[in-house]
Amino acid sequence: MRWLPLAYLVFVMVLETLTPTDWAVSFLLIALPMVAAYTLGPLGVAAVTLCALVLEGVVAGTPCCTGHNLHQLWETHHVAAYIDTFLVGLLGVALAAHRQRQERNLVRAHSVAEALMRTLLRPVPHEVGSVLAAGLYRSGEVGTMVGGDLYDIRATEAGERAIIGDVRGKGLKAVRTVAALLGSFREAAYDDGDLLAVAARMERRMAREADELRDNELFVTAALVEYDAPAGRVTIVNHGHIEPVLISGGRVTALTGPPALPLGLGTLADEEPVAYTHPFAPGDVLLLCTDGLIEARDHDGTFYPLLDRLRHRFGDGAAPGPDEVIDFLNTDLPRHTRVFHDDVAILAIAPHGSGRPPSP
Repeated sequence: MRWLPLAYLVFVMVLETLTPTDWAVSFLLIALPMVAAYTLGPLGVAAVTLCALVLEGVVAGTPCCTGHNLHQLWETHHVAAYIDTFLVGLLGVALAAHRQRQERNLVRAHSVAEALMRTLLRPVPHEVGSVLAAGLYRSGEVGTMVGGDLYDIRATEAGERAIIGDVRGKGLKAVRTVAALLGSFREAAYDDGDLLAVAARMERRMAREADELRDNELFVTAALVEYDAPAGRVTIVNHGHIEPVLISGGRVTALTGPPALPLGLGTLADEEPVAYTHPFAPGDVLLLCTDGLIEARDHDGTFYPLLDRLRHRFGDGAAPGPDEVIDFLNTDLPRHTRVFHDDVAILAIAPHGSGRPPSP
């Protein structure tokens, strides 16, 4: 948009040459500094203001170019136009300086929030108990508030337990909810009980969080996963989240199961959540993601075709590793969309070994 002042200037000057000399088209130059303030900095607006004043004088008193007489240069209405342009230029300089300060503050606030999210979403170790793992977090574009995407994985006596989720809303409230939910998961994952018990504990934590924030509409879509290495299977409890995707032997499948309401809305459900299982053997990769991945749009508004892209890349049957899947998505997604309007969180795991980690 930096070309906007030049386009406006060209428009006014062309209009000046095409209209009769008694038409005061040059007075449109008074608005030029404000147009420049929309895209340029203070110095740029000052330069544009000076240019507008010079052009107003040229148009007002240049016989060879406009048909006006030189004495018209200092006529009252032209002098008033010079003064108006100067005052508008001062206002434009002030507005441009204010806009730049706001942009810097916005970038700084976004950077702080993003750093906070990266602190909460700790780096995923390459090996977690009996699985290989890899994770990716990509924040939304500068200018949007940081979202509430979350993921984590823990090695426990019951198996490797992972979570991925997306908090409703954005901003500091979402970050606070992420911190509360991850803290609850990191405690509950090591407790006795199955994956449904972990989900129930997180449901209670979300209820307390909603009471503290006085937000009756607070909820989190989440998928919880538990890998049982001896049984060669994965157990899933899905609370309204995107289905996990299994890459196995060249096939890419969304693992659908019994639906459940998001965490925080459990009191509205008529039935208890149900866990479901699926075989998970060496060579398989389980992919968990948030909606920022599948809802990324290209310039035509088309959503990112996650399953099709994975089939195209890993449909040859060769067993990929979690790092390979994450690296592919990290490079392929920017080819589909240039601007990320929402945060993207991805977690990939694959069986590795058969041992159990010691109790924490």
